[in-house]
Amino acid sequence: MMTDYPGKQLATFAAELRFEDIPAPVVRRAEDLYLDWIGSALAGKGARAVETIARFARQMGGQAQGGRVAPEGGADAMAEVLISRALATPYFAAMVNGAASHFAEQDDVHNGSVFHPAAVVFPPVLAVAQAIGASGRELLTAAVAGYEVGIRVGEFLGRSHYRVFHTTGTAGTVAAAAAVGRLLGLDAERMAHAFGSAGTQAAGLWEFLRDAADSKQLHTAKAAADGLLAAYLARDGMTGAQRILEGAQGMAAGMSSDADPARLVDRLGSRWALAETSFKFHASCRHTHPAADALLQVMREQSLRAEDLAEVVTHVHQGAIDVLGAVVVPSTVHQAKFSMGTVLGLIAVYGRAGLAEFDAHFAAAPVAAVRDKVRMELDAEVDGAYPVRWIGKVTVTTTDGRRFHGRVDEPKGDPGNTLSRAEIEDKAMRLGRYRDGASEAEMRRLFAHAWGLAECPRVGALFG
Repeated sequence: MMTDYPGKQLATFAAELRFEDIPAPVVRRAEDLYLDWIGSALAGKGARAVETIARFARQMGGQAQGGRVAPEGGADAMAEVLISRALATPYFAAMVNGAASHFAEQDDVHNGSVFHPAAVVFPPVLAVAQAIGASGRELLTAAVAGYEVGIRVGEFLGRSHYRVFHTTGTAGTVAAAAAVGRLLGLDAERMAHAFGSAGTQAAGLWEFLRDAADSKQLHTAKAAADGLLAAYLARDGMTGAQRILEGAQGMAAGMSSDADPARLVDRLGSRWALAETSFKFHASCRHTHPAADALLQVMREQSLRAEDLAEVVTHVHQGAIDVLGAVVVPSTVHQAKFSMGTVLGLIAVYGRAGLAEFDAHFAAAPVAAVRDKVRMELDAEVDGAYPVRWIGKVTVTTTDGRRFHGRVDEPKGDPGNTLSRAEIEDKAMRLGRYRDGASEAEMRRLFAHAWGLAECPRVGALFG
């Protein structure tokens, strides 16, 4: 007989969550995040790492010309790979869509857990919803379950975890299991087994940044697919460790030195962590955004140009140093998105750090000139507020000796400085059109699909 320990309480919450339990503003926010995710997934089209994973799926028989996105949910029911419009088994569709979602560095982020939920929750949820003929309400309920679980697992694992482990790959595996488990109708006991099988597969290490390796896409691909795997196995009776999160040899024991089990059940059912999730405005690692916004503020207020900058000191939290400190002179576009100096160089020279700017100018001489004038400095206030608040502070010294201070308490995209639906549509359109992932007309149909998802009787093909 299982006792009511925190991990079991979290599994019970995920299993028993109903659409009617979710406040209307949270449902609307989930729709916003869903559309934001679709844009990010489409922007992964053509990326070498993503296409490599897609090719693997084809080689393993995961994609097929036959099959269908079908309401019957039979053995031949398939799901969509968004970057190619191909049909695939739900497992491989989740894998490829998960990889694609995390390439452009514009998918959402939850500050307190330092976790990117959409990239690991929506790929398996959409794939399974398409395969079993689920409704929009069922998809949204499952997604909310995945967000609430994944965010709390990320918070539980703590700051020490994030220094070495990519939380989106680790907590994300459990989040995906919770989301798919809810969609499959797992009861509390089987949901706990799904958590156990997900947690024992959870992985993702930051070392890839030092080599500009492709592992980040593998992290989200595997988290999405392995969470789906864990839920299906639990449905069919496979058992998993019951204390995989807080047990003596569980995730926290091996991956954290500051884990707090109370965070797993923090105000379940009253605090909706999904609503705390931020949109990413710049196409770079979220740790660069506060400083980017603060520098942009100074340059606009003081009418500065890139050539006016003699030094830019970014006052940051330790997490930013841990992640961004490994990248000094980036060698690829993706690695450049983890370079504080490069991001601020793009902001100084072009006024934005978007997809086009990274692709065309990350190594340009004017950007590199600014990059070499940027340094990170640990700030007690910023570090103390992190990860709940991501404060942006910069000190700018000009070539003529003037000094200016910039500060942003809520970066663009945070809940208190969020994107409107018009801004979300604009961002999604840019992402969808970035590598011809979708036409303008197709994107506009996706806008209508997302805003009406709660009334959709069956989630079919997005590009049918």
